[in-house]
Amino acid sequence: MESNLRKGDKVWVEDKDSAWVAGDVLDSPGNEVHVETSAGNQVFVSSEKLFRRDPDEEERNGVDDMTKLTYLHEAGVLYNLQRRYALNDIYTYTGSILIAVNPFKKLPHLYNGYMMEQYKGAPFGELSPHVFAVSEVAYRAMIDDRRSQSILVSGESGAGKTETTKLIMQYLTYVGGRAAGDNRSVEQQVLESNPLLEAFGNAKTVRNDNSSRFGKFVEIQFDANGRISGAAIRTYLLERSRVVRITDPERNYHCFYQLCASGSDAEKYKLSNPHQFHYLNQSKTYDLEGVSNAEEYKNTRRAMDIVGISHDEQESIFRTLAAILHLGNVEFSSGKEHDSSVVKDQESRNHLQMAADLFRCDANLLLASLCTRSILTREGTIIKALDCNAAVTSRDALAKTVYARLFDWLVDKINRSVGQDPNSHFQIGVLDIYGFECFKSNSFEQFCINFANEKLQLHFNEHVFKMEQDEYKKEEINWSFIEFIDNQDVVDLIEKKPIGVIALLDEACMFPRSTHESFSMKLFQNCKSHPRLEKTKFSETDFTLSHYAGKAMEHCNLLSSSRCPFVAGLFASAPEESARSSYKFSSVSSRFKQQLQALMETLSKTEPHYVRCVKPNTLNRPQKFENLSVLHQLRCGGVLEAVRISLAGYPTRRYYSDFVDRFGLLAPEFMDESNDEQALTEKILRKLGLGNYQLGRTKVFLRAGQIGILDSRRTEVLDASARLIQRRLRTFVTHQNFIAARACAISIQAYCRGCLSRNAYAARRNAAAAVLVQKHARRWLSRCAYVKLVSAALVIQSCLRADSARLNFAHQKEHRAASLIQACWTMHKFHTAFRHRQSSIIAIQCCWRQKLAKREFRKLKQAANEAGALRLAKTKLEKRLEDLEWRLQLEKRLRTSGEEAKSGEISKLQKTLESFSLKLDAARLATINECNKNAVLQKQLDISMKEKAAVERELNGMVELEKDNTSLKNSMNFLEKKNLALEKELLSAKTNCNNTLQKLKEADNRCSELQTSVQSLEEKLSRLENENRGLRQKTLSISPERIGQILGESPQQKHSSAVVPAQIDRTSVFETPTPSKRIMPFSRSLSESRRPKFTAERNVEIHELLSKCIKENLGFSDDKPLAACVIYKCLLHWHAFESESTATFNIIIEGINEALKGGDENSVLPYWLSNSSALLCLLQRNLQTNSFLNASAQRSGRSAYGVKSPFKISGADDGVPHIEARYPAILFKQHLTACVEKIYGLIRDNLKKELAPLLGLCIQAPKALRGTAGKSSRSPSDVPQRSPSSQWENILKFLDSLMSRLRENHVPSFFIRKLVTQVFSFINLSLFNSLLLRRECCTFSNGEYVKSGITELEKWIAGVKEEFSGTSWHELSFIRQAVGFLVIHQKRRKSLDEISQDLCPALTIRQIYRISTLYWDDKYGTQSVSSEVVSQMRVLVDKDSSQKLTSNSFLLDDDMSIPFSAEDIDKAIPVLDPSETEPPKFVSEYTCAQSLVKKPSTASVSKQIL
Repeated sequence: MESNLRKGDKVWVEDKDSAWVAGDVLDSPGNEVHVETSAGNQVFVSSEKLFRRDPDEEERNGVDDMTKLTYLHEAGVLYNLQRRYALNDIYTYTGSILIAVNPFKKLPHLYNGYMMEQYKGAPFGELSPHVFAVSEVAYRAMIDDRRSQSILVSGESGAGKTETTKLIMQYLTYVGGRAAGDNRSVEQQVLESNPLLEAFGNAKTVRNDNSSRFGKFVEIQFDANGRISGAAIRTYLLERSRVVRITDPERNYHCFYQLCASGSDAEKYKLSNPHQFHYLNQSKTYDLEGVSNAEEYKNTRRAMDIVGISHDEQESIFRTLAAILHLGNVEFSSGKEHDSSVVKDQESRNHLQMAADLFRCDANLLLASLCTRSILTREGTIIKALDCNAAVTSRDALAKTVYARLFDWLVDKINRSVGQDPNSHFQIGVLDIYGFECFKSNSFEQFCINFANEKLQLHFNEHVFKMEQDEYKKEEINWSFIEFIDNQDVVDLIEKKPIGVIALLDEACMFPRSTHESFSMKLFQNCKSHPRLEKTKFSETDFTLSHYAGKAMEHCNLLSSSRCPFVAGLFASAPEESARSSYKFSSVSSRFKQQLQALMETLSKTEPHYVRCVKPNTLNRPQKFENLSVLHQLRCGGVLEAVRISLAGYPTRRYYSDFVDRFGLLAPEFMDESNDEQALTEKILRKLGLGNYQLGRTKVFLRAGQIGILDSRRTEVLDASARLIQRRLRTFVTHQNFIAARACAISIQAYCRGCLSRNAYAARRNAAAAVLVQKHARRWLSRCAYVKLVSAALVIQSCLRADSARLNFAHQKEHRAASLIQACWTMHKFHTAFRHRQSSIIAIQCCWRQKLAKREFRKLKQAANEAGALRLAKTKLEKRLEDLEWRLQLEKRLRTSGEEAKSGEISKLQKTLESFSLKLDAARLATINECNKNAVLQKQLDISMKEKAAVERELNGMVELEKDNTSLKNSMNFLEKKNLALEKELLSAKTNCNNTLQKLKEADNRCSELQTSVQSLEEKLSRLENENRGLRQKTLSISPERIGQILGESPQQKHSSAVVPAQIDRTSVFETPTPSKRIMPFSRSLSESRRPKFTAERNVEIHELLSKCIKENLGFSDDKPLAACVIYKCLLHWHAFESESTATFNIIIEGINEALKGGDENSVLPYWLSNSSALLCLLQRNLQTNSFLNASAQRSGRSAYGVKSPFKISGADDGVPHIEARYPAILFKQHLTACVEKIYGLIRDNLKKELAPLLGLCIQAPKALRGTAGKSSRSPSDVPQRSPSSQWENILKFLDSLMSRLRENHVPSFFIRKLVTQVFSFINLSLFNSLLLRRECCTFSNGEYVKSGITELEKWIAGVKEEFSGTSWHELSFIRQAVGFLVIHQKRRKSLDEISQDLCPALTIRQIYRISTLYWDDKYGTQSVSSEVVSQMRVLVDKDSSQKLTSNSFLLDDDMSIPFSAEDIDKAIPVLDPSETEPPKFVSEYTCAQSLVKKPSTASVSKQIL
């Protein structure tokens, strides 16, 4: 209601068709105001029926919170919702209440995982309104306050309550997770039960084809840690009357139609088409458009299986439903007695019998319960007959009771399936309940529904008033005088005893003869003075009630005796019910009241949160907004009631900065006095003479209508300013005309004066030219004389300087010659001394080695004497063998005729002996081959040791030959002994075979023993070969067994590689050992049992070396990572790439993983990224990936030809050598590649975690900057460049520290470029998504602030080399173009093509549409894009949505992939040569890696001495 209206004011005018329409005031002569509406109509309206309209709201496309409206009233709320709905902004706040308008189309970008992550932890109101924000507030309040919460979702049918409830559960499941052990989320479990609840609890109504006809309270239970521990579904207020009575075009519950369309199941229960049953044919609507009842029946069955309802229980459920349908077809007629009834005809008897059979009860008892009533008195039970109407009522009551019990049983079964937690600490309940229903004729069900909503509305009003009080307390203002508006009087009228509607209805139900008229009369007698109760003129009663007479107890007794355990279980008496008095009366309304009271008690124990769902139109179509329907829902939903509560206090609230920005022009004299915005606000209000306002801590609170006065005064000031500008402009134009005329006169005068001046100038120029010629002539003569003088002086000076330079050069030449002679003499002297000392050392070494050789020679000579004795014994044994063979031949000749049967066995034994002899010969040949190989190796050794003395070379050859001969002799003697033993056994076997057949079996046994001994012979022969190889390798001062055990080689590989001498550095071959070092290898070779211990020590030493290289920070040498180079050189030295074992590689990978876990991640991760990538490059360039396929062939080739190097190198096409590594090495390279990717991912994720909070502070300009911008008055063309705040400086410091860390650890530029690129991509994503999610960020001033920060980022990128920045600047394209669009002027003149192709080519139409609708100019008040462009974009957005693209989101997705491969690393990182790096000093402490330490050469030593 507005007064003081003036011409040009914007107002809202009430309209019958559109509720409210916009209008402009043309004149206001008195109480009647002349208004022109937006449709062009001119009307005269009373000023009391007009509401003011804020013209700025048209450009802002609505506000996200109704409390931010300049004028908070019914028209402003409706218009704001309409504007936001047209822009697909379906959510709007009214304080803490969320209003959700059903879009009737899919909006997937609003409900994806990224959106939930954005709202997780975000304060309420920081982001755009969303149902996730309400869920987040409830969850955080539960965690912080340790109190249960509830979310009340209300609205009429089709408003989207069920979908909103699903979204709330989806978000709570996302943030709460699952406590333990269940792969299904609570949302999934509850949704799995939805088809079942919808089948039995939903029905078609006038407004919705799938309307929930019951209240559902989903209770999500949490443990002490805030994790979901269980869930439960509570149902309230089921509409039982729908089972027996429906109106056209509504339907009964879906389950009845599904059962009739089930096919074979319907036939089994004697069901047919729904139009044949009374409970279904009251409406002519049997099918729903686009819904198959048969398919829905299958879905219901499937849902029952998921919930855990057994097949027998399912049959019982559908049998009960069929019984209800048959029961409805039972009709009654008058009986013989007065007020009695009987079954009407045979068809009704058949249906009665079918119902009794399905209920598994007695048909006569069922008929008696329907046609009679049992009245309990003190004297006994009285049976009273019922007339036809009463029998029908009894029949319907039984059907409703059975269905209600069945529905309760299903809910209990679902709760057991979902899994309740009786020990839960907190709960968040989601209430999904129907809203107000108002029809021309409201039945008892509508009365109960509206009563429930009245109770909820009372609870809602109390909560809204509490929120108002909390806001006032927070701002520390006085609020005690505010009047609280509620609907307690309506609630008291309905439920208060003894004269409430329900109490009077219960009283009337106790009397059988009660009628509607008697009840209405009594109601008006008791409540006629109540302001909420009115009697209509043309009716005796205000509403119609359904009267139910009789007790439900007799029906319960009937069905509890059913032979079906399922039906009997439905009517099992509860303990408290059995204890009640049989005379206690219980009506439907009283039970409804008890359920409602239980619900309100549950809600009172929780902190409530409200979501009001609104249905925009009755046609269920998108982008259609019916004002009258929405306004009705806002009234019924309590939104306007909340507005009225707000209007009772201080409906207009403004932050001090916003108030000063808008109304500071009313008192410009105060603007420069101080920066205290609160004081400025108070001065402005005092100057205007306003009272009854309140100043809070951060806001100013104004009473209703005061903002209109301020706007009127502001309009007056702006009008006066406009007139002043016009006056000054006219003055300026006149002044400019005068200046132009004066300029023309001056130009004519100037032309005339110019002609005179030019003549005078020509005369003066001629005179000056003559003087100039004379001056140049004199200058030339003087210069010629000067040049001659200078040249003569230069000649004299050059001669003197040449003589001095020649003398100096001769002196320096003599000095250099003398120095050179001295240097040569000194070098010769020291070189002679070094030669003499070296020859002495060599002589001493030769003497010592000669002494040792003599000792060994004596030992070998003594062993040779012992071999001679053995040779004599061998000769004797050979003679004895020949004698035995002669005797054997003799016995064969004598016994040939009698032993033909045994000759076969003997021949087998002879063949076995021959095979053994062949093996023995092969062993001898192998031994001879070994001797030949040893001779070849000895020759090679002799060639490599030519520089040593001749005595040492001969002595070593002799020692080697003696050792080989000794070993060969020992092996020959051993084999001969075994041969004799075999011959003896053969002779004894032949002798025993001549006796009996029993001895023949013994010969077989001995033959098996002979085979066993042959195997032992082979084993011993192999041992001899191993000993032989060990001795030769000890001679060469190398131990391949140790290397084989370290690398995990199999015994077969050891044997094949034992004959190949390892290639070592020459410095180790020619190293001068001490006596202790020389004796130690020989002593170890004498004892074979000590070798495993030596190998184990070697493994431990390798493990310690690798662990130390990995754990310690070895640093870098010439920009090369030392750890990678040392590890690679060790692997080459140990032949790890040829090994079949992964032990060494596992040590490296596990060590790197352990190193990543400990220490400072900012230094450890870049350090290991540099080392692991360098090691990967070395493997990538030097390993041949396909060599493991023919590893056996290579192994045999190496053993045959004796390759010197530890690996075979094959030339590649590009000239780079490759190592033919085995499979473990290739596997190690793959693991190392994964390790590099892991380290890179950890660095990137850590950077994003550190950067995210900094970016959250950079997206919105600080209030100080916005405030100063608002106070200044500049033209749009004069845009000052703001310096970035400390938040952007923190971003730059973060980037600088990132670069310093990476550069300090010598991370390759390839990785730095990738990291910096992904960091800027994350900056672009975070800033852009925040810009689209937060309306307060899409402003002109905020665009300037972000643009200044992006400029600083551009400077940083320019300061960094392109080698490190890469395409970082291009990654900011989205936020650059979005911010550029915010700060451009004259947006309304831009077409869609100019915006999408020139200004924002990288942005999609959906993103441009989002920015255009969110934008508002908080600095200059300019307008956004034109409505035509917005309409074109909306058409394109709807077209994209209809095409069902994979992603319709306007948000950017974060790229979590690794942007490189092993091949990319190999190509990008320069070649690394590990041989040029010096290993750390501690490496020389380990014997397994001593050869890696470079020994100083003779030349280097001599240079050091010099």
